[in-house]
Amino acid sequence: MERALTSDDPRLATTLQSSPRKSGLRYVAAGIGVVGGLLLLVFGAASASPVLGVVGFVVMFAGVAFAFSAPRKSTTGPVGVVDEHGKVTPPKASAKKGAPRQGFLNRLEERWDRRREQGGR
Repeated sequence: MERALTSDDPRLATTLQSSPRKSGLRYVAAGIGVVGGLLLLVFGAASASPVLGVVGFVVMFAGVAFAFSAPRKSTTGPVGVVDEHGKVTPPKASAKKGAPRQGFLNRLEERWDRRREQGGR
């Protein structure tokens, strides 16, 4: 079943298999944010300044959220179809305009049916 998925939709198979790697710099920046926020929180508590304590907590929370959030995907680069000469041409949008949009599950079901028909021969 895994081989059939890989041959039918390699991009989906790759997405399901690999998790995005986060750089070490991301964790270092998040750690600096957490430590800085903790220092602000402690200093705010020691000086009886609730505003400074709240700012410190927010900075700590932002550092942790930054560490565990997924990095943004790059959308640069050519988008389209590569022909036999290696040139990238934009995808033809006119063919998709007339066709009704199908849901994700409907497309998966159609692919499954086609795969079962091809395997039964």
